[in-house]
Amino acid sequence: MSDRPVLIHLEHVSKSFGNSLVLDDLDLTICKNEFVTLLGPSGCGKTTTLRIIGGFERPDSGRVIFQGEDITGVPANKRPINTVFQKYALFPHMTVEENVAFGLRIRKKSREYIREKIDYALKLVNLEGFEKRMPKSLSGGQQQRVAIARAIVNEPEVLLLDEPLGALDLKLRQEMQYELIRMKNELGITFIYVTHDQEEALTMSDNVVVMNQGYIQQEGSPQKIYDEPENAFVADFIGDSNIIRSTMVRDRLVNILGIEFECVDTGFGENRPVDVVIRPEDIVLAPEREGALNGEVTDVIFKGVHYEMCIMTGDFEWIVHSTRRSEPGSGVSISVDPFDIQIMNIPESEDEEAVKLDI
Repeated sequence: MSDRPVLIHLEHVSKSFGNSLVLDDLDLTICKNEFVTLLGPSGCGKTTTLRIIGGFERPDSGRVIFQGEDITGVPANKRPINTVFQKYALFPHMTVEENVAFGLRIRKKSREYIREKIDYALKLVNLEGFEKRMPKSLSGGQQQRVAIARAIVNEPEVLLLDEPLGALDLKLRQEMQYELIRMKNELGITFIYVTHDQEEALTMSDNVVVMNQGYIQQEGSPQKIYDEPENAFVADFIGDSNIIRSTMVRDRLVNILGIEFECVDTGFGENRPVDVVIRPEDIVLAPEREGALNGEVTDVIFKGVHYEMCIMTGDFEWIVHSTRRSEPGSGVSISVDPFDIQIMNIPESEDEEAVKLDI
């Protein structure tokens, strides 16, 4: 848990649409001035969670607590929260400055106040000089910046962003990730961001909430989520992983594909089946018979900063990332540092795979 003060608490929130249960007894705490990302596949409940925080949906049960007050029944326009959607919803007949000023004019702010806020917001999103431009003359990235400017002029305590970069090309999307981090730091407000893109989540967030089937699977810093996944879903969803059904021989010793490897995990019992996660970049390749497991390279793809190779050892195919290329058909061996072997319990049933963790 962050040492920052709690801003929002979703307390035992459930939501269904028809016969489809979207959120099941969700409990989530968001702290002040955090950049929190709700991450997960389509249909996991992340956008519904965002809409409940924003007041666009009401939970079937549970409460939304904002700074200690129950705002579950408070409408969206009465909450100190603004939202930027993937479809920016700019008014096509209004100029950039008219779009940005719309909310302030609804609130009957003075002309001087509006002018000052427009100038500040457009400077913050690097759109100075664009005041008289029409939305159709802007690029996708510029339209997205206008939508953010329109939200921040209202001085919300929370900014909700629902996959706002999804329509942008890769280079622009990466640039906007850094822009959002800069804006969050300058504004000093809480950002709650929804995406299915793992890179976005790991790049921008203070805290990542991984969701699946209406449950929180894991919550923590980007580094903790990546380095210490708590179950196979998180390990598989966050980056590439080798997930191998193995046997925990005893504390700090695991049998992987018939070979015993030292590890650092304890408390899993003796001779117990477990899942092992090893990241592709943590595998050390050596000439055949010089490592722990021998295999054959089957495929090689150049990824720019590394080679991605598939290596068969018996019936298991490993994904390996290395800056050194091994040719298809060549024999290699695999070794892993004990600190790079992550041990996880195996769910006792299919239902258990979806249930939330005590975090």
